Amino acid sequence: MESIGISEFKARCIAILKGVHAGDSPLTVTYRGKPLVRIEPIQEKQRTLGALREDGRIVEELVGFDFGEDWEFES
Repeated sequence: MESIGISEFKARCIAILKGVHAGDSPLTVTYRGKPLVRIEPIQEKQRTLGALREDGRIVEELVGFDFGEDWEFES
């Protein structure tokens, strides 16, 4: 993991952030030689059409309904 001093980070902030995003590698910002923060790119999930197709399955067929006890019906 790369590290950079806080003064250099402050001077080139935007360029460093763009570089972290493009390189997909985290960066540690140090203050007086001690780690202060870690900057890492956000991994965006890309979903494709039908990606969850294999995750679902039908366990049992619905045959009928009996809502007699659960519902009130007013006519």
